[in-house]
Amino acid sequence: MLRSLTIRNVVLIAKLDLAFEAGLGVLTGETGSGKSILLDALGLALGARADTDLVSAGAEQGSAIAEFELDGAPAIDQLLADNDLADEGALVLRRSVSAGGRSRAFVNDRPVSATLLRQIGEALVEIHGQLESHGLLDAASHVKYVDAFGGNEKLLQSTVAAYDTWQDADAARLAAEEDMARTRKDEEYLTHASAELAEIDAKPGEEEALARTRGALMHGEQLLAALTAAGADLSAGNTAESALRAALANLRGAEDKADGRFDAATAALERALIELTDAEAEIERASAGMNLDPAAMEQAEERLFALRALARKHNVSVDDLASLRGDMEAKLAQLNDGAEALLRLSKAAGEARAAYIPAAAKLTAGRKKAAGAMKTRIEKELPALMLEKTKFQVCFEELDENAWGPNGAERLRFEVQTNPNTAPGPIGRVASGGELARIMLAIKVVLADTGGAATIVFDEVDAGIGGAAAAAVGERLAQLAERFQVLVVTHSPQVAARGTNHWRITKEGGKKTSATQVANLGEDDRIEEIARMLAGAAVTDEARAAATSLIAGEAEAKR
Repeated sequence: MLRSLTIRNVVLIAKLDLAFEAGLGVLTGETGSGKSILLDALGLALGARADTDLVSAGAEQGSAIAEFELDGAPAIDQLLADNDLADEGALVLRRSVSAGGRSRAFVNDRPVSATLLRQIGEALVEIHGQLESHGLLDAASHVKYVDAFGGNEKLLQSTVAAYDTWQDADAARLAAEEDMARTRKDEEYLTHASAELAEIDAKPGEEEALARTRGALMHGEQLLAALTAAGADLSAGNTAESALRAALANLRGAEDKADGRFDAATAALERALIELTDAEAEIERASAGMNLDPAAMEQAEERLFALRALARKHNVSVDDLASLRGDMEAKLAQLNDGAEALLRLSKAAGEARAAYIPAAAKLTAGRKKAAGAMKTRIEKELPALMLEKTKFQVCFEELDENAWGPNGAERLRFEVQTNPNTAPGPIGRVASGGELARIMLAIKVVLADTGGAATIVFDEVDAGIGGAAAAAVGERLAQLAERFQVLVVTHSPQVAARGTNHWRITKEGGKKTSATQVANLGEDDRIEEIARMLAGAAVTDEARAAATSLIAGEAEAKR
């Protein structure tokens, strides 16, 4: 609920700090005293249009700060969570507008957009009457009120679940259709390309192997010449082997007298002879393995160049050609399997749609039943508010299938007929300002148990009525204030006498300057103010007595 309103330099209000409490708060004052300025300032804090006309003459900027106490309202909690705004138990909305037209908005001192501020403001406060209205005047919210009134929560949940299942199934079907369409479009290309890849049958690592083979073939003659020369050097006159064997024989001839001092040298010569023999054998094997066939060279080059050309064509590496082939063959296989899969998905989507239709139909039936009960209840409230000719109805608009949604297959809106010779229409278009406020009051009384904003403002809900009708308005405002915080701008003493909190608004000043003042009235001042509302300019003792009696009567009625 609204805890306080701080106003700085808004029209005729230079500085004002107001504290609010639960229950029914009334704001009274002479016409032109500035009651609308208070509502303008509240609207500014709630995200209404920031007009430069709101800035006091000579001031650089005007501002309004509204502080709310939160009580765990789901709509507010969701808005705060969706926008990463911390729930600190209190919510402070701040808005300023400069004389040059620049507007700034804050929630708990964090800068936010004017749109977000307005969304939060509308969830916190409903304003009905002569001012900008929202809440019940927002046709998009009407279906929520009907469902809450009729207890349609389970029917709505079933419809939402059926719709979500249908949409998921249909999305899967559409995705499969699009995928198949793309595959069909590329079928000729995939067939040709996959056949080309299958023909070449590339293997991972084949490029590197072919490059090595090609390199060896390119330098084969040079390598063979080197091997031949090396073999000739080793075998020419057997000089190396002969020298080694001669040296070994000399050492062995004297080793019996060397007392082991020749052992290491002898072993080294023996190893050298063995390595020499191995070297000759390896040269022979290498020479035998040399391939100098020009045809082999040509085949390796053709294969390598063909692989690289195909890789460039598909913009992949040679090693990726095999996996590319696998992907293409898989897509072609989908064409064979896709028709059957698509048939299954289409069947599932059709079954999900068929399940949604009766769920939505049950919800529609529940709403029509609730709408009939609402109409009866609301129209019982209207005569006492001098709206005996007014008729209320919930208009159902059947939607085309492409507009069906989780909330059902119809659109709802509240309509009224204010005179027998006029056509029903949206509340905000058909009713006058005073009628609008009273119609909204009747609707809110009937829908009190369905929730809504915790704070409700009525601007001159008593316009054009008095006596018993004004008393009926006051009674219903008091009734509503048992569940909500209610603020009402009123000229009716019967309504004012119902208030648990009372503020008097006055305009003070001379010909050139004036300022709006607001006073929170105690019991005596309250009697005086209601006496003024009863008597007019000259307050008499009789008026004071009548005011006292009226307040006492209303207090007794509350008990």
